[in-house]
Amino acid sequence: MSTNTLSKETELRLTEFFNNSIDFKSMAKTIGQVNFLIALNAMREDGFTTTESINIEEGFFWLNELAEILDPYLGIE
Repeated sequence: MSTNTLSKETELRLTEFFNNSIDFKSMAKTIGQVNFLIALNAMREDGFTTTESINIEEGFFWLNELAEILDPYLGIE
């Protein structure tokens, strides 16, 4: 179990993200859907269907947004 704490800057960015971009419940739903689709695709030989691909695109966007808030890839050190 991790004992790391978030910096004040990260806390502010997370608060702003969940207040202005997407709510916690929607984010949890998106993560669950993306995880489900990835697992489902891993079990299939034919890959993703069109509907699943659309869900993955939307989920991918929000997960990347959250990842950038938690650990900005393009941030200046």
